[in-house]
Amino acid sequence: MAEIRSLRDAVADLIHDGDTVAMEGFTHLIPFAAAHEIIRQGITDLTLVRMTPDVIYDQLIGMGVARRLVFSWGGNPGVGSLHRFRDAVENGWPRPLELDEHSHAGMANRYVAGASRLPFAVLRGYRGSDLPKRSSTIATVTCPFTGEELAAVAAVNPDVTVIHAQRADRAGNVQLWGLVGVQKEAALAADRVLVTVEEIVDELEPMPDAVVLPGWTVSAVAHVPNGAHPSYAAGYSVRDNDFYQAWDPISRDREAFLAWMREHVLEAS
Repeated sequence: MAEIRSLRDAVADLIHDGDTVAMEGFTHLIPFAAAHEIIRQGITDLTLVRMTPDVIYDQLIGMGVARRLVFSWGGNPGVGSLHRFRDAVENGWPRPLELDEHSHAGMANRYVAGASRLPFAVLRGYRGSDLPKRSSTIATVTCPFTGEELAAVAAVNPDVTVIHAQRADRAGNVQLWGLVGVQKEAALAADRVLVTVEEIVDELEPMPDAVVLPGWTVSAVAHVPNGAHPSYAAGYSVRDNDFYQAWDPISRDREAFLAWMREHVLEAS
């Protein structure tokens, strides 16, 4: 059964140096507040997993949290490159970054395999791509029924998955809706699950197309209103488009980046 805890205590208890950590959320419900708490606590040497590492992972990479990145696309959505990500790959600043790159379909299937507790997933993909030559988690298998050669991707089972959601009840059942990506699969694939939420309620109201994670699948819930900013939480907040545009010049310069992180993350309460 999930415990309702402070974000600080939940991060300290659930996330450790060297862990594999997935922080999912597609367009909205991106767990920025939890990422900032990881940075404040000085947790390091993480393997970060995310289908679309955007600004949240640019910040983590730029602060030296990440040793390795497992992903399928990277960029500042609607704006351009992730400059801290690029600096780590091209120049090893603030530390070298190992990469394991996949397609979106490959990453989604890796989560599904992990959630199903299977060793790998099978899909049609990667033909004509150099990615299989660059990743030890992509292989081929022959279908035992048709003889067709298919791509196989290793399951991903994070030590910890972190997501943001709209609501949880006092028993730790979590409800999220809107543009739902692979949060459910990432949570079910993990050993431990931390969910930050906009609101804790006595009872979850049914919502069309909502996903409910029962409390027994969640390790801890933290009440963190606006915990997805600058992304948004459908029904609670809107996307801060100005921030994403402003991030481009901030992140281009190492000193400007570090100054911003000191003011808005490290010194924030």
